[in-house]
Amino acid sequence: MLGKEIAAREPNGEEPVVRVMGVSKIYSQYESEVRALDDVSLDIWPGDFTAIIGPSGSGKSTLLNIMGCLDRPTSGTVLIDGKDTCKMSEKELSALRGQKVGFVFQGYNLLPRLTALENVLLPGELQKKPFHKLMVKAKHLLKVVGIDGRSDHKAVHLSGGEQQRVAIARALFNDPVMVLADEPTGALDTKSSAALMKLLKKLNKKEKITTIIITHEPQLAAYARRIVELKDGCIVRDSAPGAG
Repeated sequence: MLGKEIAAREPNGEEPVVRVMGVSKIYSQYESEVRALDDVSLDIWPGDFTAIIGPSGSGKSTLLNIMGCLDRPTSGTVLIDGKDTCKMSEKELSALRGQKVGFVFQGYNLLPRLTALENVLLPGELQKKPFHKLMVKAKHLLKVVGIDGRSDHKAVHLSGGEQQRVAIARALFNDPVMVLADEPTGALDTKSSAALMKLLKKLNKKEKITTIIITHEPQLAAYARRIVELKDGCIVRDSAPGAG
């Protein structure tokens, strides 16, 4: 898909989880402008596993941040689950992030003195549900990501790969419509990186979790079923069927 075209594919009449339409992002630096994104359009469909790749400065992290409502576009429209995020207040965006988006970052962002289980439970503070139900769910998610045997260990005592698995379990806690992972293997060794990507692929296939990752490693992007390549703020390649 090039320029502002949107992939024609509409599987089973479903609406896209995320629809990016004609989005540009301009940053002002030292009395000059930097165009991080230039008229980008992109649809992410339910169950997609998409890798966004490109060199440093290509705009891939900016695009991920805008899709996750961590940043606003300078122009264009972003729909998440059919809702126009550009018309939302900061309070509404915060609520949408908590309900619809799971984040996995390169640095894990765990609280080091809390256990793996306690870290996964953190998003549950926003849910008005009995604590024992939240506990059951957190334990189940730790099992899903293959780290239930370390649930009582503090995050500071876990390996990098283990911490990232906890971060994935935490990202899934509120049943998001999508998981966004920004360089999730950046702090891991080659073996741990491959294991993490296999986990994400398994979760996508088995649990139908819509997943979008940012990576600069082609061999890791190959785990995804769709690859979107950015260069100078524009999409130059999209491997999705029907993406032109």
